[in-house]
Amino acid sequence: MAKMMRRTAFLILLLFLHLLTSVSSWKKEEFRNCNQTPFCKRARSRKPGSCSLVATDVSINDGDLTAKLLPKINGNSEGEEEQKEEPNKPLLLRLSVYQNGILRLKVDEDPTLDPPKKRFEVPDVIIPEFNDKKLWLQRVSTEVINGDSSPSSVVYLSDDHEAVLRHDPFEVYVCKKGGDRVLSMNSHGLFDFEQLRSRKEGDNWEESFRSHTDSRPYGPQSISFDVSFYGADFVYGIPEHATSLALKPTRGPEIEFSEPYRLFNLDVFEYIHDSPFGIYGSIPFMISHGEVHGTLGFFWLNAAEMQIDVLGSGWDAESGISLPSSQGRIDTLWMSEAGIVDAFFFVGPEPKDVVKQYASVTGTSAMPQHFATAYHQCRWNYRDEEDVENVDSKFDEFDIPYDVLWLDIEHTDGKRYFTWDKVLFPHPEEMQKKLAAKGRHMVTIVDPHIKRDESFHLHKEATNNGYYVKDASGRDYDGWCWSGSSSYLDMLNPEIRSWWAEKFSLQNYVGSTPSLYIWNDMNEPSVFNGPEVTMPRDVIHYGGVEHREVHNAYGYYFHMGTADGLLKRGDGNDRPFVLSRAFFPGSQRFGAVWTGDNSADWDHLRVSVPMILTLGLTGMSFTGADVGGFFGNPEPELLVRWYQLGAYYPFFRGHAHHDTKRREPWLFGEKNTELMRDAIRTRYMFLPYFYTLFREANTTGIPVVRPLWMEFPSDEATFSNDEAFMVGNCLLVQGIYTERAKHASVYLPRGQSWYDLRTGVAYAGGVTHKLEVQEDNIPAFQKAGTIVPRKDRYRRSSTQMANDPYTLVIALNSSQAAEGELYVDDGKSFEFEKGAYIHRRFVFSDGKLISLNLATPKSGYKVYSSECVIERIILLGLSGVKSALIEPTNERADIESGPLRLQGGRGPSVLTIRKPNVRISDDWTIKIL
Repeated sequence: MAKMMRRTAFLILLLFLHLLTSVSSWKKEEFRNCNQTPFCKRARSRKPGSCSLVATDVSINDGDLTAKLLPKINGNSEGEEEQKEEPNKPLLLRLSVYQNGILRLKVDEDPTLDPPKKRFEVPDVIIPEFNDKKLWLQRVSTEVINGDSSPSSVVYLSDDHEAVLRHDPFEVYVCKKGGDRVLSMNSHGLFDFEQLRSRKEGDNWEESFRSHTDSRPYGPQSISFDVSFYGADFVYGIPEHATSLALKPTRGPEIEFSEPYRLFNLDVFEYIHDSPFGIYGSIPFMISHGEVHGTLGFFWLNAAEMQIDVLGSGWDAESGISLPSSQGRIDTLWMSEAGIVDAFFFVGPEPKDVVKQYASVTGTSAMPQHFATAYHQCRWNYRDEEDVENVDSKFDEFDIPYDVLWLDIEHTDGKRYFTWDKVLFPHPEEMQKKLAAKGRHMVTIVDPHIKRDESFHLHKEATNNGYYVKDASGRDYDGWCWSGSSSYLDMLNPEIRSWWAEKFSLQNYVGSTPSLYIWNDMNEPSVFNGPEVTMPRDVIHYGGVEHREVHNAYGYYFHMGTADGLLKRGDGNDRPFVLSRAFFPGSQRFGAVWTGDNSADWDHLRVSVPMILTLGLTGMSFTGADVGGFFGNPEPELLVRWYQLGAYYPFFRGHAHHDTKRREPWLFGEKNTELMRDAIRTRYMFLPYFYTLFREANTTGIPVVRPLWMEFPSDEATFSNDEAFMVGNCLLVQGIYTERAKHASVYLPRGQSWYDLRTGVAYAGGVTHKLEVQEDNIPAFQKAGTIVPRKDRYRRSSTQMANDPYTLVIALNSSQAAEGELYVDDGKSFEFEKGAYIHRRFVFSDGKLISLNLATPKSGYKVYSSECVIERIILLGLSGVKSALIEPTNERADIESGPLRLQGGRGPSVLTIRKPNVRISDDWTIKIL
């Protein structure tokens, strides 16, 4: 008993220390660096050319190119018997070709040679439709290329590209037909694959970090290799890191960073900006862009810890390799603790081609409910039902729209998820229904740690069914998190995910209603007393999988199970909304993510932009950062600037730590309330445009917000710009990231002119403009040649705007032309998948505005219709006209001239067609007379 009491006291102390940590800066010593991570240290120490593997037995099998990889010793490839007690066995290589120029490379141990266990392949990430796009290879061409001493095997990849397996030394690369390489693996000979072994007497494979020991029962099992991007000016991607959009070199002469970019999902409190350190999510997908070969992509489907070096110029001096300037490239080194090689090469050539190719593998973004694209109000924690009612009523009192109110962990009964504190929240259903009556919704938090309490039905059921992950000795793993002593569901198991999903039914989640949605936090998973504040690597999952192999995907499977739960509740026709902190490739199919526990400072405001842009490039389009910063107390100016920028995030939520001062928008004086209200209203005005972009992300994978170079891939000035971004292809937004700024330098890409959103003033493209900064806005522009749909009437919530009329803003280019799109559906159900939606293309040319139908209703399904009309058409860049003729009704509409007045905007006169009253669902033409 005394021993148990001491253990309990010790764990309570750990929890107390963690809580102290949660309000202080990141403790660097709590987390491993590369030198403290043996697989990373080993991989970094390898010299170019150290790979001895050669490809043998090359043939076509089941439509793929297959080969064995054997080590070459003293001119032969018979193994390393003279160097190792246990020689390396042959590795199996498989090259597969898919539609749209996608190459897949798999390297694994040969299962017929009895490895100690099967290496882990990440399931349920690649969408089933991708396998249908495989191109079955019929033949392989074997030839000597460019004077090599040994042959290579060449296979078709696309009309423009070929894939090459070089036999000796082993290398895989993609090249243009008859031309230059564009993307390669192992061109520097750094490939290494540590094979699983059975423990023998005397073997000591344990690794220790601080007070934690990892048993490593199968010994070292890491994989590393180099990947080269040819003709690249910059590389991007591999979130999540609080750093620049264009990834800085981490290794080489005079390189500032000494650590690789780490991909290891961790609960990092108050993470620091401008750091390669990994935080909450991991997507091992890198994109290069440059003038020579356009855009390329490389994706490694692997859920173990990964470290990635971006190698600076001159890093490979010891290899003696010298590249001519025309063949300049960016080299990278990829290192993972476990798993297999399951890698994808994407050859673009345009930025949007690469993100589409990646989306064809891992899926596109889920189509959100319309309300989820509006403003969310959150705090840890709104205290009770009275607090909820007061906050809700204050939004109405100050005429500020919002759609979602969030509850953090304190709403539960003792941090038991799916419960309510009966004193603070005695009437949860009534509380939600009051919000729903105003068209509003509620989100509650559900984390993966389950309180180990024998009276808690969820814990009892999970224990009896054996649903928890096991520690190395086979017992239910016991770690500490918010609820104290906790266990963690084995979400790798599909049966357990299905069981979990059932918990979200209205019958099982007592007190929930159809207007309640879910927030998954702490799902890295966070374990307060675990190594690096997470789960030990030798914990065991379904199928004997070690946690080290699946760590980065744990939150992904938790997110998946939760989204499935909301999908199945009720009639199953409402789209889920689930926010997750941890993520992995494919997470975009299940909901939104955010950038975690940021801080209320200007640096974190600035770094939010490259973080969100990087997530969008790598599939996660529905993303945002906590507006105002989670930790700390922002000064009013910072908070206002954050709202002005956050209004353009795909996911727009204000959130704060419970130790911060309350910061609802009405608490900072009348003027600041007005500025924040205007910022939030800006988001509501552009909701039709955002929703249209979310549909584009849902169908193509192209993100809602984009780096400038995605829209202007030949404009070099955009390649490393991460202070400004595009919302779709129409709007450019520049944040203000310094206190008391009087001016801002804004680069507007070349090729078109740009119209200030508030004044309608036109600015030239290809120029950096020094603009005066006003407190009531941040610089934002509409590109000439585009049409943007808006709704200009302000309501309490987006739901109440459903039947409001639209405004079209037409920004004419030098040819007096423009085009844009509008997508509309019921905002909540899956009927759009059956063709129940409105999708219009608006084209202005030759003095006419035409509405064209892009919808493709499916036979036998209902057609979505709307009585909404267009009440105003604003024409930027046109003058000298007085009226318009509407066809086919032959009605006339007046054209008025006056300043553009958007929330205080002033400027030159612009033309506005008043009340054309054409329906958004109809074909029509408006002629300018």
